[in-house]
Amino acid sequence: MTDIIGVDTDWLVQLVFAGHPSHTTAKRYWDEQVAAGTQIGLTPQVLAELVHLVTDAKRFDSPCSMREAVDFAARWWNAAGVTQVFPTSDSVQLALNWMTKFQLGRKRVLDTQLAATFHVHGISKILTLNVRDFVVFDIFEIVDFTGPQKLKG
Repeated sequence: MTDIIGVDTDWLVQLVFAGHPSHTTAKRYWDEQVAAGTQIGLTPQVLAELVHLVTDAKRFDSPCSMREAVDFAARWWNAAGVTQVFPTSDSVQLALNWMTKFQLGRKRVLDTQLAATFHVHGISKILTLNVRDFVVFDIFEIVDFTGPQKLKG
């Protein structure tokens, strides 16, 4: 079975946005994973958040245009080495259950939905800069990819 790492938006931003201070490190890591035969699990909600973030002038001095961001998203959605992962009825129910079980607040809704989507699809490893967003579930191997600098703001 192919190893799949579910990716959080923060890491994907580093990978696709050449203007990010950690782009080179993220690209090197990605190249190593591809060489090892690892796939990244990518969800529609991560792509939507990617487009939102890389076009934000409050986060980047030189943000992408909407067209550039949509092109990034389309390229990565269809890239070799990417497994497309979709939310299901089961993942939505699991996310709602986890929100109650772990007493999570409104700022945790999207990450909880992402974690539940990965879990339902058997993805047990998540690549992120925000370890605390996923450690609460105590079921994932978390690859902490905290680069030398984070997004400003």
